[in-house]
Amino acid sequence: MQEKTSQEPDPSDSGRNGQGTPIGDQPPVKPVIAAAAAKRANASVIGMIVALVVSIAAFLPILLMNPLPKSDGFRPDIDVGAVARNATDVAGFTPAAPDTAGAYRPNYARWESGSGSGVPAWEVGYITPKDSFIGLVQTRQSNPTWLLQKTKSAPVTGTRDAGGKAWELRDAGKGEKSMILNYRGTTVVLTGAAQLDEFAVLADAVVKSMDGNPPVTVSPSASPAP
Repeated sequence: MQEKTSQEPDPSDSGRNGQGTPIGDQPPVKPVIAAAAAKRANASVIGMIVALVVSIAAFLPILLMNPLPKSDGFRPDIDVGAVARNATDVAGFTPAAPDTAGAYRPNYARWESGSGSGVPAWEVGYITPKDSFIGLVQTRQSNPTWLLQKTKSAPVTGTRDAGGKAWELRDAGKGEKSMILNYRGTTVVLTGAAQLDEFAVLADAVVKSMDGNPPVTVSPSASPAP
């Protein structure tokens, strides 16, 4: 009778590995990361976090110094009366500073030397209660060419009464219009896209403002255009 050799498989060992563990019950293989690779990966993540923190720290002061505008927009605080008084000496007359009880918000007030047009003038911009715009220009050296420039060559379409005065109305029918008044030695031009009722309110305030100022003595060479 022959002895069983060690090379012959034992039927009782089928389905087992060399350690006697069933093949189907082998534990999953866990990947092993080398220590050096793990260290490099951690260093990369830490570097990204540090860079992000540095970027935020650099940007934060800029954001704090430049806050976002409020929802109602920026409204400059302009004292038209004070600017007008400061411009009186150089203008040669007291510029109009209409009082609208805050209904019309000024967004600029300045004296223009006339270096471009040749006509020095007092200029004020107003935002109306309906968020339209009317620009006021006043000078004692008006001329026909200057008036055409200020009114964008709009034709004369009639007159409008405001402040007890008859203002000349010029309207090209394309949105903007102008009202012009020659009064107390100066010419006042109101121009903008506002409705005529808003023009009338501002024009009335202009006349009242001018009534409180001394009249201007104008030389023949600088007399307002008729």
